[in-house]
Amino acid sequence: MSSTSESFTLPSGRQMAYTLSSGGSSDGVVLLSNSLAEDLTSWDRVVPVLENQGFRVLRYDHPGHGRSGAPTEAELTSATFEAMTDDAYELLKHLKISKLHAWVGVSMGGIKAVYFTVRHPGIVNKIVVADAIAASPAVAGIPDNFAARVSAVKQAGSISEDLSNTRKRWFGEEWMAKHPEETARMEKSMATTTTQGLEACCAALGSPSFDLRPLYPKVGHGCEEALIVAGEKDADLPVKMQEMRQAIEESLRNCGKKVPVRMEIIKGAGHVPYIDGFENFCEIVTKFLA
Repeated sequence: MSSTSESFTLPSGRQMAYTLSSGGSSDGVVLLSNSLAEDLTSWDRVVPVLENQGFRVLRYDHPGHGRSGAPTEAELTSATFEAMTDDAYELLKHLKISKLHAWVGVSMGGIKAVYFTVRHPGIVNKIVVADAIAASPAVAGIPDNFAARVSAVKQAGSISEDLSNTRKRWFGEEWMAKHPEETARMEKSMATTTTQGLEACCAALGSPSFDLRPLYPKVGHGCEEALIVAGEKDADLPVKMQEMRQAIEESLRNCGKKVPVRMEIIKGAGHVPYIDGFENFCEIVTKFLA
């Protein structure tokens, strides 16, 4: 099975890059959605694992990341997860995919899993939400690191220091020293991030409209099953995401869907556990998707 990067034009006029593996079952499509500051190649090692299970794998790039076009002027300051998940819906329409076996999302991709399921119910069978915060700093009442990050990048006139700091935060110096090949692969994936891409995604993450908590009760109407995942070393998310797990489980139960919703912690992994917790992540996810 193989996939090449293609693109199509969204209603906004922006180009969206994606890859869809050939072969496999047309009703067994798994969508992989990653965090900001990396492109779809970050999933390259996960794709063959899923293809060997008989799935077709769909991936796409965020605005201003990878091969996707730069965000529109409006998106730079007012991008929202509602609009970004609607872009993913347009991609499915373009590909004539009416059902997804699963949406596997990490960080921003996990946030989008919840938004998509609620906004476009009945398309996704199973969702995996990994390492995702539940609300913007404005809603949570904490300092806005996203705005500070964009400001620092603009001041520096380059995104490279931000990406270097991000890698240290995600993986840690020790892990990177022990895994030079994976570190180099991620450097390449992250280097496709543009300042505008970072700005638009940070606008969505910092938006006062970003709050998953009012959406949780509707998740059960939108999908059949859910799994929550967190990297053991990803700040307080292994604890914080328990609230998400509980709320989504309650929603599924109220809709007569499959419960319980499990919370899986990827030992030794950080914010992007399919990289530094690759084997454990794949084992947990493939079991859930089976």
